[in-house]
Amino acid sequence: MTVKKITCWSIVPSCYKSEFQAPKNKAKVIAKQNSFQRLSLSDLSNPSSTTLSEDLSISLAGSNLHIFTLGELKVITQSFSSSNFLGEGGFGPVHKGFIDDKLRPGLAAQPVAVKLLDLDGTQGHREWLTEVIFLGQLRHPHLVKLIGYCCEDEHRLLVYEYMPRGSLENQLFRRYSVSLPWSTRMKIALGAAKGLAFLHEAEKPVIYRDFKASNILLDSDYTPKLSDFGLAKDGPEGDDTHVSTRVMGTQGYAAPEYIMTGHLTAMSDVYSFGVVLLELLTGRRSVEKSRPHREQNLVEWARPMLNEPRKLSRIMDPRLEGQYSEMGARKAAALAYQCLSHRPKQRPKMCDVVKTLEPLKDFDDIPIGPFVYTVPTDKSDNSIKDVKEGNAQRESKKKCGHHHQNQQLHHGHRHHQRTPPKSPNCYSENLVRQRRRSLDLNSPLHHGVKGA
Repeated sequence: MTVKKITCWSIVPSCYKSEFQAPKNKAKVIAKQNSFQRLSLSDLSNPSSTTLSEDLSISLAGSNLHIFTLGELKVITQSFSSSNFLGEGGFGPVHKGFIDDKLRPGLAAQPVAVKLLDLDGTQGHREWLTEVIFLGQLRHPHLVKLIGYCCEDEHRLLVYEYMPRGSLENQLFRRYSVSLPWSTRMKIALGAAKGLAFLHEAEKPVIYRDFKASNILLDSDYTPKLSDFGLAKDGPEGDDTHVSTRVMGTQGYAAPEYIMTGHLTAMSDVYSFGVVLLELLTGRRSVEKSRPHREQNLVEWARPMLNEPRKLSRIMDPRLEGQYSEMGARKAAALAYQCLSHRPKQRPKMCDVVKTLEPLKDFDDIPIGPFVYTVPTDKSDNSIKDVKEGNAQRESKKKCGHHHQNQQLHHGHRHHQRTPPKSPNCYSENLVRQRRRSLDLNSPLHHGVKGA
């Protein structure tokens, strides 16, 4: 199916009201068109137009997006209360809110996440608009759902479904948190791969460009969803092999060829996926300046060991405590090795990545659990121990007595010498024996056995 480019006349009708009156059924026609073709940022004649809010409402009429007022969002978030603060990224702060069923007809009561554009931040109006256009039209189980937006004066806000587990970054790297089990890690990797594959295989392909752990959000059962589409780009069309663009993204995740040339392809996303997969395997961040110099860049340090099964255990996350499928780990490591190839053409497509990851979640060759030593408390065990210690003591006394007799004989032959002191060996053994006896009497274990 060919994609028909939307003209500025249909996108910005408010600019021509005095010269042209659109038919009453025009909005219905646009809504029907948008049900099967996707709007792009380039389709907007003037993305910074003062009539943008009205233009978007018409252009995205079939997307079911809600347009909120700033006042409504203040009520939802309790005036962006610090108690509702969830975090902050390049776009701006994010607050939790709650929509009741009386706010809008057809909008169910639900918790939401409201993202407010920081006017002094690294992103701006264009990134906000990009996110509205992409997430307003793309729907997939592994893409976060955009519920609506606010475009009022200079204020730009986005309203998403609330993801109770937060980001993968927080779950994987946060101190004092429970380590993610192996099966959960593979579930996250597979779901994120499906999200990327959906974008790459769309009729009008999308390059995500900012795939990283902090942009993967998790719902209550750890189902991953891609968020933050502010840097997303339409993929190359026709005979084009890449999209030339300004280098954007995050250090440690961006593909080397993209950093060097600015040439963006779907393989750039594949490389970034490989970095996140490596983070899931190792439990390490892509870049950690606090580590030794050779280990600061995760890919440079770990990639040479990914294809060597004997060395793989060295880089696996120690917080897993060995509780992972060895066969699954080898296959996931080999996949990460391919994704991180410096030659883009040697990286697998995301659809192939999904096929490789699909069976890994079902591997059951995981050890039952770590070995835990339990101190014996049975009387028979202690009696055996006492017998052994008694025998050892008798043997020690015999040695000391024999040594003392030799000393006396030696003194008889050389009577002009003073009697030497006791053997230092016998003295030290007696002292150790006394200390051990006193420690045994005072130890909690001794009292516990005695009372058993």
